[in-house]
Amino acid sequence: MSPLSALWAALRVYAAGAAVILEQLLRRCRGGFPEPVFAPQPDRVAIVMGGTDGIGYSTARHLARLGMHVIIAGNNDSKAEEAVRELKEETLNVKVEFLYCDLASMASIWQFVQKFKMKKIPLHVLVNNAGVMMVPQRKTRDGFEEHFGLNYLGHFLLTNLLLDTLRESGSPGHNARVVTVSSATHYVAELNMDDLQSSACYSPHGAYAQSKRALVLFTYHLQGLLAAAGSHVTANVVDPGVVDTDLYRHLFWGTRLMKKLLGWLLFKTPDEGAQTSVYAAVTPELEGVGGRYLYNETEIRSLPITYDQKLQQQLWSKSCEMTGILDVTLRYPASG
Repeated sequence: MSPLSALWAALRVYAAGAAVILEQLLRRCRGGFPEPVFAPQPDRVAIVMGGTDGIGYSTARHLARLGMHVIIAGNNDSKAEEAVRELKEETLNVKVEFLYCDLASMASIWQFVQKFKMKKIPLHVLVNNAGVMMVPQRKTRDGFEEHFGLNYLGHFLLTNLLLDTLRESGSPGHNARVVTVSSATHYVAELNMDDLQSSACYSPHGAYAQSKRALVLFTYHLQGLLAAAGSHVTANVVDPGVVDTDLYRHLFWGTRLMKKLLGWLLFKTPDEGAQTSVYAAVTPELEGVGGRYLYNETEIRSLPITYDQKLQQQLWSKSCEMTGILDVTLRYPASG
């Protein structure tokens, strides 16, 4: 990517964000984002990645209020201790706990899955929420560009390692669910299959957007595999909108200033941003329904190319090679 291409990537990302902010402002003027009401979920277990703050914390709080056993995962032990305490106090749900997982390390992901499986409990909801946004060029512990390695490959590996538990936990009429958080930047991303690490010329905006498009392709292909295998597991992808979180510290100073001055009006709160994730996790309207792109608790169309099954398969195969796992169709064949 040339410097001019990097500038063009940044302009596209900011344009996409501006369009979403305008839509959110208009909606707030028409009544805002009323919180949906769902039935209690006392016998279900959820894992929320990045559940110690931001959208992840709000997602975990909503699910805990519904009576779920919620496991929040993250890489900050001190923040997690406070988050668990606050969640228990706010929701009066003692079934909230923390397990360490650093999505920038495949070894840590394997260790997390091993610790979770040692609990011998089911898994009904996996929320792939954690991520970084437009950070300076740097690599994960395994040598991957951080946006692609953490935002995408980390969740790809985690989901695959938990699929057997998800399949065992789902049942007819009570499917287990995989909820993956993408963003509107996937509409303006360029997925370079020959340079997924953005090594030619790095653009934090382009790398971030690419990771979010990859998550959409991943979700659709995963849903196709699950449906073909007859699994009682569904996979959907959600767009939280533009949300007031700490992820903006690496953005253009003008954007940070606007967030500070007008964030209360233009940006969603973390609770509002979490609503679509919670909707995808528990609503009866999505029972048995997967392969959907959801925004403001409504299905909309993602970028047309994300429905390209050949591209989905190509990315999936490359991801299997990068993470060192077998294809899901080989690891989890259809039963019977």
